[in-house]
Amino acid sequence: MRENTTEVVVGAAVTAAALSFLWVLVGVSGLGGGASGMELQANFRSAEGVTVGTDIRLAGVSVGTVSDLALNTDTYRAEATFAIDEGIAIPNDSAAVVASEGLLGGTFVEIVPGGAFEMFEDGALIEDTQGAVSLIQLLLKFVGGDE
Repeated sequence: MRENTTEVVVGAAVTAAALSFLWVLVGVSGLGGGASGMELQANFRSAEGVTVGTDIRLAGVSVGTVSDLALNTDTYRAEATFAIDEGIAIPNDSAAVVASEGLLGGTFVEIVPGGAFEMFEDGALIEDTQGAVSLIQLLLKFVGGDE
């Protein structure tokens, strides 16, 4: 009888741990669909390193994620959709920049706020964008002496 009680307690603990892990995984990945913020669009010359789920940061603070990324076959630009957290207002002259955390760090999209008093509406297009800068191309230019 004592062995059955121990098995039930251990089984309940393992189940609780698995459910809590699943809850955290769904929350971090954004699969829960609970975000009811705003969507913004942006087109980049190069979105190297950006994938669905990449952080959107404003002043170094995560304010959303990339929810969709596709190639526009007419313009050959990367079209990104950002899911911005609820309650975040972004001036409509802001820029979106693909940035890196360092030489070996990950990639994120930085929103550089402008000074306008009007804010982006849901579904708006961020026109001022800067794509990813290739570190290898920069090094080759430096070593090769190209200007």
